[in-house]
Parts: sequence; structure tokens; C-alpha cells
Amino acid sequence: MSTQRYYQRHAQQFFESTVAVDMAEIRERFTALLPAHGAVLDAGCGSGRDAKAFAEQGFQVEAFDASPELAVLASQHSGLPVKVMRFQELDVSARYDGIWCCASLLHVPLPELPEVFRRLAQALKLGGALYASFKYGQGEREDNGRVFTDMREGEIAGILRGIEGAGLRVMQEWISEDRRRERSDRWVNVLVGKMR
Repeated sequence: MSTQRYYQRHAQQFFESTVAVDMAEIRERFTALLPAHGAVLDAGCGSGRDAKAFAEQGFQVEAFDASPELAVLASQHSGLPVKVMRFQELDVSARYDGIWCCASLLHVPLPELPEVFRRLAQALKLGGALYASFKYGQGEREDNGRVFTDMREGEIAGILRGIEGAGLRVMQEWISEDRRRERSDRWVNVLVGKMR
């Protein structure tokens, strides 16, 4: 798996390039939908930057990442245990008030996304919220040893409509610029609710 190899080799570099990125504005949009001290899953937590921020806000935080190397760095940074796991292994029911998938679902192959969203829906409590971000574009591509699934406006909503019984609905969708100065990527962001 080339993406896994990339993070194995470049974990420290990736950590350093992302740990200080200011995501406060988007985190606030997400946490505004959650109960105080609610249960949050940082799914594909990368550097652990957001897991740490959520914990500091008083949320009950769990985190995982597919990269063992990143999981160690994220745990050291956040002070939280970080599980080594892939989205495809998530198997819990109605456990979280919120699930945060910041630039992480974009490594899931397009044909596997419906099943992964189904698993995320199962893990969310009724009325819960999910945040996800994808690089703006179309279809799957490889870039510098990593595989990406890109999205355009409306595509995530289309995937969710096709998942029977998941109850997930896009509540907000917006395009943003990359928050790292040296990058010119555009991002598709969604806040998704699990409807009662």
C-alpha cells in the first residue's frame, strides 16, 4: 500500500508540516453542533493536532490513524492514546456525538467510500455530526506516492444518498483554500448530520 509506505517514511516531516496548521475556525463550526463534553472521534488523526484541541475543549476524545508511525507522534503530541486502525475496521454503534475526518477520508479508494461512510454512520449517535474534507478535483489519482480520492461539490451528498439506512445528510458544504502557506490546494468541506 503506497500511501502507508509514504507515511512510514515521511511521518516526522508530515507531522511537522501539519501540526501547527490553524483549523480553529472549522473546528468551531463542527463543535457548535455537539453537546458540551460530548464524545468525539478523530478518525485518521494525523499529527493529533485536532484531537488535542478537542480534548482541551473538554470533549471526550478517541483517535486513530492507519500509520503506526503517525499514531506514536500524535499520541505524544496530544497526550491521548491513538489506536492504529483503518476506517474499514471501525465497528462500533452509536458511540460518538461527533466524528472528525480532516483530510483523512481522501485516502480511502472511491469504491470503498460508501462502506466507510456506512461504518461512520453506525458509529455516530442519532443527531450526531461528521466533518470531512477532500481535495478539490475528480476521481482517484496518485501524487508523490500517496493515493487520493478527490471530490467536487455535491459528490459527497450523492454518495451518502446511495447508502441505504445510514441516515447521513449534508448540512453544510463549502470550498476552502489550503491553510498551509506553501500550498495552493482547494478543499471541499462537509458537515454531515445523522438524522433522527
